[in-house]
Amino acid sequence: MRRTLTCLLVLAIVTILNGRQFRCDYKYFNKADGWLKLHRIPANWREARLRCHLEGSKLASPLNTELAAAMRSVAQQNSLKCGVFTGIHSFFSRGDFHSIEGIPLSKIPHTWAEGEPDNLDNAESCMMMLDSGELADVNCSETLPYLCYKKTTRTALGDCGTVDSEYKLESRTGSCYKFHKTPRTWSRAYMACAAEGAHLAIINSDTEAQVIKEIFAKHPGGSMRGFFWKDVAFVGFHDWGEHGEFLTIEGQTLEEAGYAQFSGGEPNNATTGEYCGAVYRNGKFDDLWCENPYAFICEKNPDSLLCDDNDQQQ
Repeated sequence: MRRTLTCLLVLAIVTILNGRQFRCDYKYFNKADGWLKLHRIPANWREARLRCHLEGSKLASPLNTELAAAMRSVAQQNSLKCGVFTGIHSFFSRGDFHSIEGIPLSKIPHTWAEGEPDNLDNAESCMMMLDSGELADVNCSETLPYLCYKKTTRTALGDCGTVDSEYKLESRTGSCYKFHKTPRTWSRAYMACAAEGAHLAIINSDTEAQVIKEIFAKHPGGSMRGFFWKDVAFVGFHDWGEHGEFLTIEGQTLEEAGYAQFSGGEPNNATTGEYCGAVYRNGKFDDLWCENPYAFICEKNPDSLLCDDNDQQQ
């Protein structure tokens, strides 16, 4: 009996650790073999898919009865009677529905809501799940809450409080940084950093500018794929719609933040529209077009994704 209790205790501890190994804003569901996170703020399907992807998960689909039950439980607990988006879509071929993971709808256990599917106005290429667990086809441009799902994997938190090994702790500043080589617009870069529990890097000193310069040097242009300018990267300042004055994403002037060194001749608002903050390889600032995609740098507090004792699992 004692040995049995010991084994059960060890199993419980392992389960708790596994539940805390991904992210604290996700809940671990043992029967669903993974973590779920509810996004209550409605988004269209594309935005929902991207947000989950940037968080390191996938837009949840009821792939099996256990995962469907967990999704239904979250929806019911949060009174989401109007339903949530699933990751089931037919973007690549109209009428051929597959989950984000590529599983065809025919292999996903499901029950249709009354009158569904109806492909209203020949414009419904996404799927939603009602709190009853029934499915309905829906226009992908509609806005709905959604769930992100991360299947159980063997992961471990690094020095930066995240399973993302690309974040590296810098002792000179006490912050962690990640250089994103996949180019995005400034707003998408902001979204990507936020999804990772971080923010677009804010340079607060000459020392931090040197750190950014060294990080940039580790990523020569040849290491980045795509046709975009590779000697600049978005960071965390913007004109906030008041063209001419730049503030950090935390509302400080650059001087208040501790570093305001622009490269020679910058900011110049070339051809009008350079309202977003960036940094050159030399560590000096530049103003850039917000809607053009560039590399970007995220910064995070090492403790920002660590769990506390009140985190729960189901």
